Amino acid sequence: MTVAQCNEGANTHRVVRTMQSRRAAAMVGVSMCVAVLSSCQSDKGPKSVPKVPVLVATASVGTVPITIPANGIVEPIESVALQARVAGPVVAVHFSEGDEVRAGQILFQIDSDRYQSAVSQARAVLGRDRASAAAAKSDAARYASLVSKGYVTQSQTEQQRAIAEALAATVTADEAAVHTAEIDLAYTTVRAPIAGRTGNLNVRVGNQVNGPSGMPLVVINAVAPIYVRFSVPERSLPAVRSAQTSKAGLQATVRGSATNDVIEHGEVTFIDNAVDSVSGTVWMKAKFPNADKRLWPGAFVPLTLTLGALTDVVLIPSVAVQQGPAGAYVFMPDATGKVRQVPIEVSRVVGDSTIVASGISKGDQVVIDGQSRLFAGAEITMAKKLTPPALADTPRSSSSSRGAPVK
Repeated sequence: MTVAQCNEGANTHRVVRTMQSRRAAAMVGVSMCVAVLSSCQSDKGPKSVPKVPVLVATASVGTVPITIPANGIVEPIESVALQARVAGPVVAVHFSEGDEVRAGQILFQIDSDRYQSAVSQARAVLGRDRASAAAAKSDAARYASLVSKGYVTQSQTEQQRAIAEALAATVTADEAAVHTAEIDLAYTTVRAPIAGRTGNLNVRVGNQVNGPSGMPLVVINAVAPIYVRFSVPERSLPAVRSAQTSKAGLQATVRGSATNDVIEHGEVTFIDNAVDSVSGTVWMKAKFPNADKRLWPGAFVPLTLTLGALTDVVLIPSVAVQQGPAGAYVFMPDATGKVRQVPIEVSRVVGDSTIVASGISKGDQVVIDGQSRLFAGAEITMAKKLTPPALADTPRSSSSSRGAPVK
């Protein structure tokens, strides 16, 4: 074999090997494309979406009160800062701080010696002047009988009559002086002007009091019954006035600040005659019996003003209501185990319940827990370890259902 033939055979062998390598690479590429396409097609298949655990409650029909919440300040129905009417040292205190006292009860005794002496002196002056007035009256009568006989002149008669009238006026002034002295003597005994509870005692036995210009001896507050003063917005005034003229009147309820328990039921007795132009509110007062003394003057208390009641309204828990671009809506389960997004019209919120004007009827079920994972058409299932929240504290006449799990 010649050299040329050998070279030609080698070249041919290299060409064949190159073509085989390219064919193999092409087959590998085709296999990879097929695998990628198969993977893409498998990704387009349906995925399994987990069911959402939820809790539901049943819409009910009931009666709910129309209320206005407010914050009030407890005020005594009467309050007296008791002061001495006369000056002198305190010789006795007849009560203890914080005691309940009755009207007219003796509380303090001020030294009365000099006031008793003043009464005795005034009475002595009165007796002297009464005697002088009686003698002058008798002389005037005698002069009047003698003037007709010419024994005395008319001038002397008139002069004697003037003396008698002057002494009679002096007697009247003396009687007033005696009465004033007796009043001052009576003021040395300090009595309670009203029934109520006493506060801090500002004077003790031996302290000097300076009469009306001095500091109060003690403050007495009448706490049963008692007032709660509060304000409501100006826009609520027409409804408040209308409720006040109704047969039931305008009722108010005070609850405990910490426990929210009802403390007292009362009635509004005062509505101010003008709206506060700065705050846009109207001041009112409600009167409470306060027989057990649970309301204390100066305390801040939450108060609810009841204007009336709405009857036969549809109620759902407020936690069921969601807000969207188109307004309020709720999720309602259907018979297929899915939920629907139902728009509703909210009338008002009362406590933890919401009054629905339209969109829901009695007996409809609404989702109250798990809404954050829901959408229209989502499948739902019963929650494993969720406790349904209680419905709002509605009046006794209203009926409600606690949350029940969907199966």
